[in-house]
Amino acid sequence: MKYMLLIWNRPGFVEELSEEERNAIFSDVDVIMKELTESGELVGGEALAHPSQTRTVRPGAGGAEITDGPFVESKEQFAGYLMVDCETPERAAEIAASWPDVARGVGVLEVRPVMEQAGTEM
Repeated sequence: MKYMLLIWNRPGFVEELSEEERNAIFSDVDVIMKELTESGELVGGEALAHPSQTRTVRPGAGGAEITDGPFVESKEQFAGYLMVDCETPERAAEIAASWPDVARGVGVLEVRPVMEQAGTEM
């Protein structure tokens, strides 16, 4: 089953870290990405641009309303994702728990099963 691991963290936290701390996090990301690639569980993933680059589209009285930014009431913002293909939801959660943002206490990962076609498997 495929799982989307949604990465949530506070924008700008990386810039607040020392160079040593940044290098450690990026090194940890490289390690887990290599492990997931070697195990065949990594399907893909990308980091997202800073939330200031975001546009939000909502229904409005006169049609769609487009605003700058996500402007959600949260300290964390959606920062990127991984797509993994695992045997169990527990394995997907284990991968999420080992993600450096979670392991270092600077972010949250949301684990969501990905529906195939009509979603009848859910």
